Amino acid sequence: MLKAVILIGGPQKGTRFRPLSFEVPKPLFPVAGVPMVQHHIEACAKVPGMKEILLMGFYQPHEALGRFLVSAQQEFKIPIRYLQEYAALGTGGGIYHFRDQILSGGPEAFFVLNADVCSEFPLQEMLDFWQQHGNVHSFVMLGTTANRTQALNYGCIVANTDTHEVLHYVEKPSTFVSEIINCGIYLFTPAIFQHIGDVFQRNQQELVLEESSNGWLRAEVIRLEQDVFTALAGSGKLYVYKTDGFWSQIKSAGSAIYASRLYLNQYSQCHPERLAQNKPGGPIIRGNVYIHPTASVDSTAVLGPNVSIGKGVTVGAGVRVRESIVLHGASLHDHTCVLNTIVGWDSTIGRWARVEGTPSDPNPNDPYAKIDSETLFRDGRLTPSITILGCSVTIPAEVVILNSIVLPHKELSRSYKNQIIL
Repeated sequence: MLKAVILIGGPQKGTRFRPLSFEVPKPLFPVAGVPMVQHHIEACAKVPGMKEILLMGFYQPHEALGRFLVSAQQEFKIPIRYLQEYAALGTGGGIYHFRDQILSGGPEAFFVLNADVCSEFPLQEMLDFWQQHGNVHSFVMLGTTANRTQALNYGCIVANTDTHEVLHYVEKPSTFVSEIINCGIYLFTPAIFQHIGDVFQRNQQELVLEESSNGWLRAEVIRLEQDVFTALAGSGKLYVYKTDGFWSQIKSAGSAIYASRLYLNQYSQCHPERLAQNKPGGPIIRGNVYIHPTASVDSTAVLGPNVSIGKGVTVGAGVRVRESIVLHGASLHDHTCVLNTIVGWDSTIGRWARVEGTPSDPNPNDPYAKIDSETLFRDGRLTPSITILGCSVTIPAEVVILNSIVLPHKELSRSYKNQIIL
């Protein structure tokens, strides 16, 4: 029997995702029409022998989270629970704190997935790979290839090319170590708790010796990457399964549009029913587009490629939407043009307005390029990126909003370019 743990973090995290994370916990942000973490749950539920899925993080019990768990349990017919950490315990501290819950029922192995990645989730392949490597006490991490410069932003894995054993692991190295990076998806056996426990013991002893600047460091804060994998590398217990499937981090709002593209693309194989089709009397669809059944879209609108239209959205006549996510309850009046933008919940864009951002896509000519985790400012100026309208923003008719971030509940009166509108 198997279990899965999805690490969803908490409110202090996801700061790069503001202003969107003000309204909804980041893991519930819709990507390609469904909450980000639902893609993880769906992948876990498909694995034969999966008995339970645990979400772990330090969000306060949240109405939206509760509702989501109830509907996900009904849809995937599998127990799904949320375990709340009393503080941010790090990627290893949380699973160590709740080890009894993970081990109850005696699973032979369990997956751990970070919520802020989008992936094809080759979980069954990781399981087969682990069984072929025949050592019940070994662990598997999912790896993928990045280009040399971008690899420095991730955990880098040096592995034996024949056995795939991880020989060396460095989190965000300062110089080039390897092109194989950690995808934040792991397969562990209960033996991992012995290794995390060793770190915990060591932390407790060291705490007696040093006091950190902000009071005591918590011994319970344990990072899988720096504290556990670095030590396990080279011991014959950690292996890497390399995937050629798609994978990306979802750190900033711009990367959510890219992730949406990857998932929409995958829908043609696994969820064709989620993709809108061109029908007589319906809007013109180009490429992959998701439209929620409750949305009302005028037949003269042109949508796509890579567009996701949420619940109860209204799209007027002659509207053009491309490479964008329009969240529930938003309203796009006639002849608006929305490109590379996330339109927040219940926002309104007036007639003939143009709202446009600059995509932060990976280099299309480099098969191994990943999305850059862009900084908000460079040289004191706002880096051009996708435009984000927070919830309940009103854009007047006939204005242009370019490369800007608009905080929730703003009513704009004119055009803006390259600004954060507080």
